[in-house]
Amino acid sequence: MEMRNTTSDFILLGLFKHTAAHVLLFAMVLTIAFISLVGNVLMILLIHWDPRLHTPMYFLLNQLSLMDMVLVVTIVPKSADYLTGRKSISPIGCGLQIFVSLTPGGGESFLLAAMSYDHYVAICHQLRYHILMSWPLCQRMTLGSWFLGAADGLIQATATLSFPYCNAHEIYHFFCEVPTLVNLACADTSVFENVVYICCVLMLLVPLSLILISHSLILSAVLQIHSREAHKKAFAICSSHLFVVGLFYGAAIFSYMRPKSYRLANHDKMVSSFYTVFTPVLNPLICSLRNCEVKGTFTRWLRKCANRTAANLVLLVKYIQCQISLSFCSHEHLKHTVMVSFLVIHEEKVKFINQ
Repeated sequence: MEMRNTTSDFILLGLFKHTAAHVLLFAMVLTIAFISLVGNVLMILLIHWDPRLHTPMYFLLNQLSLMDMVLVVTIVPKSADYLTGRKSISPIGCGLQIFVSLTPGGGESFLLAAMSYDHYVAICHQLRYHILMSWPLCQRMTLGSWFLGAADGLIQATATLSFPYCNAHEIYHFFCEVPTLVNLACADTSVFENVVYICCVLMLLVPLSLILISHSLILSAVLQIHSREAHKKAFAICSSHLFVVGLFYGAAIFSYMRPKSYRLANHDKMVSSFYTVFTPVLNPLICSLRNCEVKGTFTRWLRKCANRTAANLVLLVKYIQCQISLSFCSHEHLKHTVMVSFLVIHEEKVKFINQ
């Protein structure tokens, strides 16, 4: 079989065709991706803005939003070439996309396990929380998640691009994903596929098992507490986390752990669009709607923005009035009085904003 020239590009066939219905779907995907970016950036800013959220739990949530944001930024811009008709991507660009997408993707698997441990300690060992979930431990788990994700991305990108590829190098996908790309190789990839499968067991099934164990312990502990408020808060935290876990691990296991004989291009594209576009927009919504602290911070932030806007409008009106008064004042004493009044208004504005 004739080999592909290693300098030629791959062709991404994309998710949509150039029909009216697909153009509408593409616009919806771009809208969802934009909402995802806004939601995750807002979550990061809220956690940074409110000192009450400077805890390990919200630091991990901050990192989850950052990983989702990186994933969307890596995948969606290349998909937007649907508008220009430019479908080619160089081998280096493809390898870079694999690395950058798998870094937060693989890291999120371990980060969700770290978040479940945090929930377990917060609910089952409240008095020892600051010992069992200290800041150094939280930072080590976060760095470890990013490092393991980056190592997985680097290994898979390097190994995937080391294979020779045939002339039919059209990728039936909207981005470079390892399982789809390996199907185009003109060499025996069975050893690599077995290694990827073992990595998926370690990176998906092991963290998922730890998450299920920790939440089983949480459920057992909560049922022994005779407090309705404690039950409500614990179930709110755990249910939102388990929903995020189900979305992420379900799509990842479907994409990377299915037998090769069961793979269909359309199924792969749909599932991949789900965990690269739809899941990142759901994470901040789920985590914020089921979390009173985040909702409270968001409400205070909106109130402060509204106060600032109102104060600026009042100051602008008063400033215009002062300028008009100054233009009609000929006496220096009156001018001085007007300027003092303006300074007093400015001080009142500052007090109003800081309420």
